[in-house]
Amino acid sequence: MKALVTGAAGFIGSTLATALTSDGIDVVGLDCFTDYYARSIKEDNLAELRRRKNFSFIEAELGTADLSAALDGVTHVYHLAAQAGVRKSWGADFKAYTTLNIDATQRLLEALKDRRIHRLVYASSSSVYGDGLPMPLREDQVLAPLSPYGVTKLAAEHLCHLYFASFGVPAVSLRFFTVYGPRQRPDMGFHRFIKAALTGQPIALYGDGGQTRDFTYIDDIVQACRAAGDQGRPGAVYNIGGGSRVSITEVLDLIGRITKRTLDIHREPPQKGDMRDTSADTSRARADLGFKPTATLESGLTAESAWLSRVLGMARG
Repeated sequence: MKALVTGAAGFIGSTLATALTSDGIDVVGLDCFTDYYARSIKEDNLAELRRRKNFSFIEAELGTADLSAALDGVTHVYHLAAQAGVRKSWGADFKAYTTLNIDATQRLLEALKDRRIHRLVYASSSSVYGDGLPMPLREDQVLAPLSPYGVTKLAAEHLCHLYFASFGVPAVSLRFFTVYGPRQRPDMGFHRFIKAALTGQPIALYGDGGQTRDFTYIDDIVQACRAAGDQGRPGAVYNIGGGSRVSITEVLDLIGRITKRTLDIHREPPQKGDMRDTSADTSRARADLGFKPTATLESGLTAESAWLSRVLGMARG
């Protein structure tokens, strides 16, 4: 087995690459270090990987990279590269989303259509769903994304299926539900909440706090990616959720208990593109992939809090 991991310097990509190389698998990481957040954070994600003999790294955009070289000998592709973020995907920034999420995926699929690989695993998102759907969300429901970001993730999903149907590219799409844990991006909710709690800064809470999410710990995401790479059904789409659907208010209460801090919460208006509720029906992933999340929300938040404390150079109380 030899794997190409796109977006290898990011939160999920670096964690997956670390797990694969720890098991002796050769990994080629590819990342272009977009300026969505600081390069130094991504370099920290890569630091341990760069010391491993079975890891090599290519700094390039998928749109211009030499994919023939990157794919040489590769049996599995984990496509995690994307322009992230619901709230920044409006207006003039949308061009980055079409370029990095749609165009880049199409170019990767073109490079794969004449190659024999075992699986392409594409990282999609729960953002492809809309509001007002029955819970839990199922893969066969009508999709109506609420954000330009969700539209681009869904478009790339459709491309994966198109290249499977037309050229036999063994693509599997995973719809991730609110991933969290160590290395989480600095713009994401849990990272912002925990950092604010630890440093005594105010927390901006968008909306009334009653909105709910199905939170999924990073190790369970890695488990799902690897299972999909081994035995995912080509052409299929799978929901990957942690089974921890709770309100944001409940999350903040839990963070206060874990960090032993009193939170200074400032309420802000809801943001356009944010879904009110998410909850994943993972029965398809359980049946085909043997997916079974193991982390509780409390254990996952405790791990992320401990990691962020180390990053901030703080001693835990």
